[in-house]
Amino acid sequence: MTEPTAKQIKDEKNYQQWGLTDSEYDLISQKILKRLPNYTETGLYSVMWSEHCSYKNSKKVLRKMPNKSSRVIAGPGEDAGILDIGDDQAVVFKAESHNHPSAVEPYQGAATGVGGIIRDIFSMGAQPIALLNSLKFGPLKDGKTKHLVDEVVAGIGGYGNCIGLPTVGGEVSFEDCYENNPLVNAMCVGLLNKTAFKHGTASGDKNLIVYVGAKTGRDGIHGATFASDEFTDTKNKQRSAVQVGNPFIEKLLMDACVEIIEKHPEWVLGIQDMGAAGLVSSTAEMASKAGSGLVLNLDNVPQRETEMNAYEMMLSESQERMVLCIKPEYKDDVLDFFKDYELDAVVIGQVTTDKQYKIYHQGELVTDIPVDSLTEDVPEYDRPEVEPQRMIDDRDYKFVPEIDSLEETWNNLLKQPNIASKKHFYQTYDSQVKANTLVKPGSDAGVIRIRGTKKAIAMTNDSNSKYVYLNPYVGGQIAVMEAARNIVAAGGEPIGVTDCLNYGNPENPEVYWELDKSVEGISSACEKIDTPVISGNVSLYNEYNDVAIYPSPMIGMVGLIDDIDKVTTSAFKEAGDLIYVVGETADDFNGSELQMQQTGSIKGDLRPLDLTEEKLHQDLIRMAIGQKLIQSCHDLSEGGLAVALSESAFDNSLGFDIKTKLTSAQMFSETQSRFLVSIKESDKDEFEKLIKTDFECLGYVTQEHIFKVTTADETVLMDGKKAANNWKEAISCLMK
Repeated sequence: MTEPTAKQIKDEKNYQQWGLTDSEYDLISQKILKRLPNYTETGLYSVMWSEHCSYKNSKKVLRKMPNKSSRVIAGPGEDAGILDIGDDQAVVFKAESHNHPSAVEPYQGAATGVGGIIRDIFSMGAQPIALLNSLKFGPLKDGKTKHLVDEVVAGIGGYGNCIGLPTVGGEVSFEDCYENNPLVNAMCVGLLNKTAFKHGTASGDKNLIVYVGAKTGRDGIHGATFASDEFTDTKNKQRSAVQVGNPFIEKLLMDACVEIIEKHPEWVLGIQDMGAAGLVSSTAEMASKAGSGLVLNLDNVPQRETEMNAYEMMLSESQERMVLCIKPEYKDDVLDFFKDYELDAVVIGQVTTDKQYKIYHQGELVTDIPVDSLTEDVPEYDRPEVEPQRMIDDRDYKFVPEIDSLEETWNNLLKQPNIASKKHFYQTYDSQVKANTLVKPGSDAGVIRIRGTKKAIAMTNDSNSKYVYLNPYVGGQIAVMEAARNIVAAGGEPIGVTDCLNYGNPENPEVYWELDKSVEGISSACEKIDTPVISGNVSLYNEYNDVAIYPSPMIGMVGLIDDIDKVTTSAFKEAGDLIYVVGETADDFNGSELQMQQTGSIKGDLRPLDLTEEKLHQDLIRMAIGQKLIQSCHDLSEGGLAVALSESAFDNSLGFDIKTKLTSAQMFSETQSRFLVSIKESDKDEFEKLIKTDFECLGYVTQEHIFKVTTADETVLMDGKKAANNWKEAISCLMK
């Protein structure tokens, strides 16, 4: 194809299709370059100035996040965050969204989301140890959605299983607003010997830039721009923007990068993965962070397609590729090392001191721009905000459920897709490869042991977007605290957070208000429990025909278990154990699964969250687990006490006999800050002395699979086997 001239791009406004506004184009041409950018240069600015790469609409909000603690070794700005866990070891983790690609090509969209997040971890020199995911789809009522779900799950499983990483946790939910804009958020956790940490920088005059990994093709061009655009009936089929993955090359690349950083740290000065915006973002960010310039020669880039121009090579998001900065004297060592792994490794450029970003192709200089103009000169927007009218209208609304039959309501709720067992999906994932998994999917948090120590890492991700929709501030707090309760229930101490912030169009004042307020809520909760946000991702423009998804912040949290003897699961262990609920239960039905089941929609406000009470309950549970007083522990979330009791009983086919002061409706209340625990009867006095307040002894675990429940309103005897079948088979039935 013939490339348009710089004047044609300006006159025909081609830059608008690539995501640049008129004012942004004018800023580039009139103030930064003082000339018209050519075709390749305009392409570079369009991807680097996209929301996906620059966070130009969200930077102001993101600065509110706490990102420091005594454990933080590396925070936002690196490929992934790093936390000190003692003994010269660190945990490395990050989450990324791959929403738009998964809507268009669900298998490859999900698979390459997993591949990209794994590269973020090993680019830090860490050994990836586990994967998690958070998925949101439309209701399971038509073939299109079921196909999407099947393909996304297959893509996640296919990639992770081939690489040999266990998928140990996650969540799946279904709401109308995700029907045409699903959310696919992937999280990876790795381990690092602290000394081996590598920054993503390119520094030192005449040091070399090395390209390693798969060949470059035309897949994923403008992937970053595509991720920063919204879907409509006419604008949602940009398949060329979706990358194609090869997990077998990624496995070689992972093993090679971890080994070269561990065994030959002096060879590698900097390393970064080629993710969104491919070669341009990785190289420009590395140079900009180091205050350097770069000269690149694209003739050396390994290509799998013919006649690619500079624009295509720089913007391609072909997968399984890394950029290294090395000293010239180690060039042969580095190239030979990767050759032994059968990976392409070539020198494609060198570091300069002039802070210019220069690209040559076929002997011609096709780009000559200040490197910081791609990364530091991006305009930052302070968008207008306004509280959504629905929140003002519904502020005083309180949903009052009607329970004609506790048993019927209970069984119906267990069949709801958001509550029912997700085993239909997670059985696709290998959760035990590498044999370090202590707790598999299905409990509150996944747990991976750290070989050679008594320690383990607990990990979870949480996102209840219905709450955030009703009250972004309180909903943001709840997302953090539910994740923390999951970590605590597994025996861990919450130590840090990564996030995926999934929202609609930030130019809509109501959407921007939701983003701002929920981040304030997230920040306040993180500060309360000292879990800094050390990495993450923003995904905006999640809309279809101008209708936004629910505001959907996903919180990925990691916890440290200092002794694997403390590892706790949610399953009741033996008959005769006493059952307690820790935390007071109130009438919290707005935004609940019960409200959704009985009315088909949600409305109303949320009660403020008492962060001090929340932290107290978490601390007390951690102390009780530390003193070996707890047999099982489960946090109370969707579906309330009734669902938590059922899930705790299902695993070992046990039952329970309980009597409570709660009403039948309150069995389904979603009051926060609560745990369901079982203890040995012999530990009763010691446990109650420790907890002191806000607890109720409900009754005991029974051998037979019967749920005997006496509420303030009625007594029911439920068949545990029938309840378990409702819960276990609901999603398989819907997916048929």
